[in-house]
Amino acid sequence: MSVLVGKTAPFFSTAAVVNGNEIVNGFSLDQFRDKKYVVLFFYPKDFTFVCPTELHAFQERLADFEKRNAAVLGVSTDTEQSHWAWLQLPKNQGGIQGVKYPLLADSNKTISAAYDVLNGEFGVDEDGHLTATSEMIAYRGLFLIDKDGVVRHQLVNDLPLGRSVDEALRILDALQFFEKNGEVCPANWSAGKEGMKADSKGVAAYLAKH
Repeated sequence: MSVLVGKTAPFFSTAAVVNGNEIVNGFSLDQFRDKKYVVLFFYPKDFTFVCPTELHAFQERLADFEKRNAAVLGVSTDTEQSHWAWLQLPKNQGGIQGVKYPLLADSNKTISAAYDVLNGEFGVDEDGHLTATSEMIAYRGLFLIDKDGVVRHQLVNDLPLGRSVDEALRILDALQFFEKNGEVCPANWSAGKEGMKADSKGVAAYLAKH
């Protein structure tokens, strides 16, 4: 797969459902440029099983992302109408009612392809018929994009493997710590712990204490 870290996040403009009930067109990352960090995560399908647990988990910690000046965006290859319908379904019925961050529609699969999280490939068989190697849905990809629009972290899980929202917050904290202090974040770093100067003396001093 492509490594997007260090590169400008691929552009897109698409339909989205915002605030749990409003469909908007032309939703893109441009609105966050120079203003907010973005946590962009892909999930396989609406009306499924692991997916609602992840979407609710991000909603439950949404205030924690917002106080770090970060927008959370969810994407799947479903339509905006499918997103809207799922958002109206109560949680106790398998729905995602109560999710307020934007859910983006990637029904033509171009966003998933641009971020290289599309599960499968299109092809043509010997009779000239269009084929697909799988269901062509998105893997569980997550991308942390800074205020300059550059991808600083990416993670891709296979379909059965749900993600850790705590880890997404930890990585966001690490990036902001580095930007503020100029120090790097060693293994298992978390907010409140000391960083490390990125030179031989800094490494030696840190290892001596740990």
